[in-house]
Amino acid sequence: MTTRDGHATDGSDGEHLRPARMRIKTTVLMSHGEESHSTDLIDISATGALLRRPGGWNGQPGQSWVLDMIFGGDLHIHLEAKVARVSERHIGFAYTHIPEDKQVPLWNLLGGYADILEMWHHHE
Repeated sequence: MTTRDGHATDGSDGEHLRPARMRIKTTVLMSHGEESHSTDLIDISATGALLRRPGGWNGQPGQSWVLDMIFGGDLHIHLEAKVARVSERHIGFAYTHIPEDKQVPLWNLLGGYADILEMWHHHE
């Protein structure tokens, strides 16, 4: 892998590239079968979303959830995502299915964030 400055990274130092994340606050309804929780969006990218982990949530990495997000009064994005990572305070989701009619609104919401990669440090 090559960084923006041309230096190679092999990931051994914990640095990786990921789609840029846009910090935006909104409420998210997350559903899995009969289970549902209302929580807060921390940030969103072209490939996933980071949510505040709701109390009582007992999901596991790999599970599929439906996420319903409302931005302002006119943008409702409903998509499917799988749990990519879980911490004590957050849940990271990776999109698995974005309905065709929600793809353009999502990219429009993200604006320039949809095309930018950023460095991040993986802490184990």
